[in-house]
Formats: sequence, structure tokens, C-alpha cells
Amino acid sequence: MSNNAAIVEISQTASQFTSSIVLQAESKYIDVKSILGLFTTLVGGHAYELHVHGPDAEAAKQAMADVFAKHNLNVTVITD
Repeated sequence: MSNNAAIVEISQTASQFTSSIVLQAESKYIDVKSILGLFTTLVGGHAYELHVHGPDAEAAKQAMADVFAKHNLNVTVITD
């Protein structure tokens, strides 16, 4: 797996939604629509939490979970 490919796909997928999509990695919070933020944060082997809020949150949660799974990244989608 190319981490670069994962980062680009995650960012592009997130950008399709109007909802706020934030990735929590340890004590950092990163807007997943920001490729630069993902490059500095997304490294294999960590567990991440995804926080999604907005009008299309349910669709965004599913799409993001699918992309993370495709790239074998461990993410928990937080539901309110």
C-alpha cells in the first residue's frame, strides 16, 4: 500500500461532503480534507478516531470508513 495513495483518496473522499470530518490521532485533531495535515499524521499502525458532524454525516461516515478499510488503516468512527 502506498501511504500517499491512501492520503490522497481519504482527502478526496472527505472533500465530497459538506460535513466536518476530523481525524483524532492521539492528542492531535486533523481536518481530513487537508492533505498536508494527513501527511504529517497518517502513519501505519496507529489507531484513529473519526469525528463527523454535519448535514451529510451518515453518508460521510460510511464513505470514510470504506476508504480507511480499503487502505488497512485502523479507524473508529465516533457516533454521537
